[in-house]
Amino acid sequence: MAMQGKKSNYDTDVFTGLIAEISALCGKAYGKDDKVDVAMRVIADHIRAISFSIADGQLPSNVKAGYVIRRILRRAVRYAYTFLGIEEPFLCKLVPLLVTEMGDAFPELVRNKELITKVIKEEEDSFLRTLDKGIRMLDNIMLKNADSKTISGEEAFVLYDTYGFPPDLSDLIARENGFRIDHKSFENELQRQKERSRNATSTQEGDWTELRSYNGTEFTGYENIESPAQIVRFRIVKTKTKELFHIVLDRTPFYAESGGQVGDTGYLLSESGEKINVINTLKENNLHIHITERIPSNTLETFTAVVDKEKRESTANNHTATHLLHKALRDLLGSHIEQKGSLVSHNYFRFDFSHFEKISPETLREVEERVNKMIRENSPRDEKREIPVEEAKSMGAMALFGEKYGDTVRVIRFGESLELCGGTHTSHTGNIGFFKIISESAIAAGVRRIEATTGIYAERLVHNNEDIVASIKALFNNSPNILATITKVTEENETFKKRVEEFMRERALELKKHLLTETQNINGINVIMLTGEYHPEVVKNVAFLLRSEKSTMFAAGYKFEGKANLALMYSDDLVSHGCNAGKEIREAAKLISGGGGGQPFFATAGGKDVSGLQAAVTKLVELATK
Repeated sequence: MAMQGKKSNYDTDVFTGLIAEISALCGKAYGKDDKVDVAMRVIADHIRAISFSIADGQLPSNVKAGYVIRRILRRAVRYAYTFLGIEEPFLCKLVPLLVTEMGDAFPELVRNKELITKVIKEEEDSFLRTLDKGIRMLDNIMLKNADSKTISGEEAFVLYDTYGFPPDLSDLIARENGFRIDHKSFENELQRQKERSRNATSTQEGDWTELRSYNGTEFTGYENIESPAQIVRFRIVKTKTKELFHIVLDRTPFYAESGGQVGDTGYLLSESGEKINVINTLKENNLHIHITERIPSNTLETFTAVVDKEKRESTANNHTATHLLHKALRDLLGSHIEQKGSLVSHNYFRFDFSHFEKISPETLREVEERVNKMIRENSPRDEKREIPVEEAKSMGAMALFGEKYGDTVRVIRFGESLELCGGTHTSHTGNIGFFKIISESAIAAGVRRIEATTGIYAERLVHNNEDIVASIKALFNNSPNILATITKVTEENETFKKRVEEFMRERALELKKHLLTETQNINGINVIMLTGEYHPEVVKNVAFLLRSEKSTMFAAGYKFEGKANLALMYSDDLVSHGCNAGKEIREAAKLISGGGGGQPFFATAGGKDVSGLQAAVTKLVELATK
């Protein structure tokens, strides 16, 4: 700044190029309006922070560092919307200039230019929809509270809870307009919502019954699915629908739900032969909690804790498959792919990851092929436990961005896949058998989700798809070229559809000519009525053909597929004199036990009572000619 003889960073060449580009894009001059100047400086500063962060692999999200990026981006969008009058994606248009100016010093910007642009545009599209509605509502709230200059916490909470308008943005806009938000009542509303949520799923937890001294549960589940165990404590937990028991053991092979992997199920077998089913395993305050529907009759016996072998193996296979999927996605789509969440169960899994656009069917097929290739390689599990976290990272192990790790971690390698992970895994990738993607979708801006399955469940998915294809073939007499047959039928259907439409138009023209001969003039209005049984498309076509007639109203009461239908049309000159078909048909629809609506020139209604059709048509004529 000093070297360039400037008094502000924003007057140096670090920002002047961006500010000039913003000025050119919005059509407003820099240096003539303080609010416009501030907006341009905010946008120039924020687009740099956003772009550098995305280039480094941090995408906007609702948690941790990603939430900071999202808030910065939304603040810039709001300044552009409010002070520069920009109501469409705008920040993304600044990326090319930023890359040109800073690309030599930061080559990550050049490599990730397309990613940065697409992510920012998607975020802008998403937020602008919320912003427009939220600002209009906030303007109305401020107008209503102009005297007190205070926005109640209840009003701010409705904006946030119902319409997704960020509270920090409401606060910023309020302060810019000389208003304040009652933050105390806002927090009260937020707390009440949390209480309502808790009450909806309320549980009553009893006190722990201590049976033995306890220094923590020894987890043996990486090596075994059976283990001798003793109960050290238990408690009763009552929900609205049932009573459960929480049991803590001194050692256990049961994996407790964590890291996206579901908890193990199985049973406890006492020395006397009593069997207690374990329906889930959770971790709470570092306790392994085994959930059962009853307590053993003798809690002081020694038990054998047995994990459901089939479910454990399927779950372990699926967990390993998430690692292979992660590897395949990064190889095919780029290093910006980061895990954003997962759920791993025995019959399927889902994997959430950062990506800016829908993945094409061709790429998904390539992902499947790559994962199945890694499965066939039958790579053994290379597991390292209790190694220093920095050593693990220096090995190249994938760590979740923003996730907190202890001093030591567990590292799992399968071939070239290397990740920090505490879950259970198969011994060799070949045990997975077969991998199949179920679906791919968006769950948030910049976050995609793949649902997939493996082994027998993948086979069942393929079998189900084969059954569907076989059923379709059977519908077409087992044609040897089913695609050609379906294409032919579709084309024929389109041809027949056009013929039907043409017939409908011809029928409407004939009906129009006939109805014109039966026109009645009532109080200066040409009244045309139609009753009987007709197709709605024919009636609509007749109405539109009659629209060009002068001082004409058309009222139809007809049956179609056993149901009562009404239609009302006013010519344009009658509409200009105040006739409103949408309003009047609602009144007549009561006579057929129905409802309806539409535009001033044309409206329709439907109902249950066909016996009221004639009375309804008479009512429409009365309303039009009174």
